[in-house]
Amino acid sequence: MKAGLYLTTQYPSGSDMVSAFQEQLALVHAARERGWDALATGQHYLSEGMVQLQLVPFLARMAAEAGPMAGVAGVLLLALHNPVEVAEQMASLDVLWKGNFVLGVGLGYRKEEFAAFGVPWEARIQRFEETLALVKRLWTEEDVTGQVGSCRLEKVTMTSRPVQRPHPPIWIAATSDVGVRRAAALGDSWFVGPHVTLATVRRQFALFQAARLRAGLLVPRNLPILREIFCARDRAAAFAAAGPALAAKYGAYARWGQDDALPREETFDRPLEALCRDRFIVGSPDECYDELSRYLESGLNIFLFRMHWPGLPVSASLQSLRLLSEEVLPALRRRDAQVEPGSPTVVV
Repeated sequence: MKAGLYLTTQYPSGSDMVSAFQEQLALVHAARERGWDALATGQHYLSEGMVQLQLVPFLARMAAEAGPMAGVAGVLLLALHNPVEVAEQMASLDVLWKGNFVLGVGLGYRKEEFAAFGVPWEARIQRFEETLALVKRLWTEEDVTGQVGSCRLEKVTMTSRPVQRPHPPIWIAATSDVGVRRAAALGDSWFVGPHVTLATVRRQFALFQAARLRAGLLVPRNLPILREIFCARDRAAAFAAAGPALAAKYGAYARWGQDDALPREETFDRPLEALCRDRFIVGSPDECYDELSRYLESGLNIFLFRMHWPGLPVSASLQSLRLLSEEVLPALRRRDAQVEPGSPTVVV
């Protein structure tokens, strides 16, 4: 198993983002010094009520801070962007991360973002698939001719090439059943999001495996998942520290319609304790270990942990990271080694 730190970089409106960036650095340094395996961040645009650093400059800057950790774009909203821009920038990030970089891509779900980028909402799936296909061609071919939207190419060659061949691993984020099947057909792995319950993840993993086999593709050995997590000395302390920020985060997600693709019974419109059940990992070291063991048993083995949300003091997140590093992850790694000796030492 591998453990990565997921940083959203979101803060309440009006925050001092220079100081906020120093907090993000502190989290990265703490994870690096404790032997964590990866660092990830995502993106949104026009996020009402909060401010956020953008994915490309953030990951470029963090490449100098992360040491041996892998960098993960998790996720780039692919359909919003020009294919040449994506291919060049992600290749550049692969160079900055010394070939230890993963491109995670997602469809996106906020109409405000598609309107701002001039991408018709009804064309988003086609744009996603065509952009991904053209990015792969730009990475692997010479004299590329093609068109996606207003991007017209006639026998062009990339300026930047990725270190990894044929290209960095591509994880496709998906929540709906149809999205999971799309990830199986087009990506190197399915990137499981933080919002679905473990029961739904297990069901959809079976769909993913079946779709890969139907397409004549190998089922990837490594399956990544993003999970909200907070570890404290006991469950009450964990909820007291993280509960308000976590509830506010998912209140914003509910307003944005993030749960529209989920099964009806998994809506975010519920009390925090019920929202967390079988979905988030909040509690003591022993409770966190027990919950994460269930994920390992289900075939998930690359964990990207988010433990810092808008409004939560970074000191609390650092304490959670310390407890996870010292009391939870070593035990999980021992358990994982007993189940499957000789696991790989790379992230993907």
